[in-house]
Amino acid sequence: MSWTSSTGVVLRDLVPAALRRSWVAAGYCPDRDLYSLFRSRVAAHPRRTAVIDDGRSMDYASLDRAVRRLARLLRGYGPSDIIGIDLPNGREGVVAELAVAAVGAVAVHLPDGGSPVVSTVITDVSEALEAEGDAPWSPVAVDPEAPARILVSSGSEAAPKLVAYSHNAFAGGRGNYVRAVHGATAVPRDLVLVPLASAFGSFGVAITLCRFGGTVLLMRRFDAAAALRVVAEQRPTHVFGVPTMLRRMAAVALTGAGSSTVDTSSVRAVVSSGDVLTPETLSAVRAAFGCPVVNIYGSSDGVNCHTSTPEHGVGRPDPAVTDIRIVDGEICALGPMTPLCYVDAPELDERHRLPGGWVRTGDEGYFDPGGTLHVVRRLKRVVIRGGYTISPAEVEQALGSHPGVAEVACVPVPDRDLGERLCACLAVHPDHHPPSLGQLTTFLTERGISRRKLPERLVVLPELPLGRTGKVCLRTVTRLAAEQHGAAL
Repeated sequence: MSWTSSTGVVLRDLVPAALRRSWVAAGYCPDRDLYSLFRSRVAAHPRRTAVIDDGRSMDYASLDRAVRRLARLLRGYGPSDIIGIDLPNGREGVVAELAVAAVGAVAVHLPDGGSPVVSTVITDVSEALEAEGDAPWSPVAVDPEAPARILVSSGSEAAPKLVAYSHNAFAGGRGNYVRAVHGATAVPRDLVLVPLASAFGSFGVAITLCRFGGTVLLMRRFDAAAALRVVAEQRPTHVFGVPTMLRRMAAVALTGAGSSTVDTSSVRAVVSSGDVLTPETLSAVRAAFGCPVVNIYGSSDGVNCHTSTPEHGVGRPDPAVTDIRIVDGEICALGPMTPLCYVDAPELDERHRLPGGWVRTGDEGYFDPGGTLHVVRRLKRVVIRGGYTISPAEVEQALGSHPGVAEVACVPVPDRDLGERLCACLAVHPDHHPPSLGQLTTFLTERGISRRKLPERLVVLPELPLGRTGKVCLRTVTRLAAEQHGAAL
């Protein structure tokens, strides 16, 4: 299948069509578009709470009315358009995402502004939220295998990758892993601590609401104490966050008595993803919440495996989500959740997809005799700060243009709270004074480097150590950075 947007972006499904249809036949995918699934939930329970943010709630009927009002405002856009969303992490983003689905367009959250691939960007939904009454409007019929959502990844590449998913891949494959996480919970109440714009948080609308008819609880800005108040007051069944968030919540909850001082009795599972879940964090979260902790190994590129016993690997592949195989030591995935392709980047498809649509994860792994997947290490060089993935190469490239920098390597230094922080290690030209960390971050900001990617540590060396091949020895640089800053785990 091939799809062309009004801006000239061509999306090709790299998975054979017959394989896609076999997943539908097996019941792995609902074979319906996201908005039609949502409308079924509205019809079934119009007064059930759909969204809670900052203590405010909207039921399904009210939410759908706002969605329809915004859809009318989007007249002129339709199935050939990619529509950007640049809104706060709350009901605004939910309404916008559903309205884009309602007009048959493709949604992409753009937390850092615009993108050349989009036809328009939604930056205000106040008219749709504040108006009264319903809007006479009919939804657009959409092929379930057509693109529905673009996830933005800031993984190991110098620039974020855009990954296109179909309705079936989202509601089906991705939905199936969320269903497994929910277990026997018929009507989930999901506290999603990560942004809807993130790959991890992207399930909030398409799956919690459209697929399962549950309630999604959102926070515009994460704060550990505030998140615990939401747990106590709003009674979620599941809490989703990156390890740094969960570790901070556990620290607050366990202050004083060594057991949780907050009522977490409603929580049936805490779900972690986006970074390595250390044994210390796992133990603290279990003690604070008194329930299973589910660890998810996954990415926006199209892989997922999860387990409630992270001590023994990252889980067993679920064919309803994705099959996993090891190819030359690398973890590769293909299944109902597999995305269509990368957006406007055939070179990424060439690099990260194998024949038949298999996704290359860039991670080294193996299966133990019991069939459980173990992740050994990342083959890609990345720094993960509190669940946010930073490309050292991107920062190095920008710093290399600084007039005073002769050599530079960016490496992780361990950090108790965030897991890792980025450290810039550099040698300066003889005729320049060593720049301060503040001067370097100002320089990077002026060159468009996101605030979350800025180095937080600095090491200045006479010259960077080299390995036997003549390249910078990153292992030695990393050791020197850790020794200087002394941030042992």
